[in-house]
Amino acid sequence: MKVLPLIASLALVAAPAFAGDAAKGENDFKKCKACHSITAPDGTDVVKGGKVGPNLYGVVGRPLASVEGFAYGEGIKEAAAKGLVWDEAMIAAYVVDPTKWLEEQTGDDAAKSKMSFKLASGGEDVAAYLASVAK
Repeated sequence: MKVLPLIASLALVAAPAFAGDAAKGENDFKKCKACHSITAPDGTDVVKGGKVGPNLYGVVGRPLASVEGFAYGEGIKEAAAKGLVWDEAMIAAYVVDPTKWLEEQTGDDAAKSKMSFKLASGGEDVAAYLASVAK
């Protein structure tokens, strides 16, 4: 039995299957900028947008509900208390139905999201775009 090919095969099966298209996501993010900006720490606007939602610069790898000075809703704060950190897959799932995602993460059927917009498709692409802008 060849162990190395077996280990390589298992690694492929265990690897997350996430493949968003950052270029498509940049275009899809136009829907998000009504509420969200992407502003670098030095103040440079990557995408000038609204202030209703938190700044999304560096969101991938950032703990939930952690932008200083932003008034998060109770649902996202409850999920954040679990120590969750945004990754691309979580963002892609969240934008499809934020309230449902919060309910699943918290186990609280009353968890609500302040984000009323749902992105029916392209969530993976937006997540890939957000990951790409802070590199």
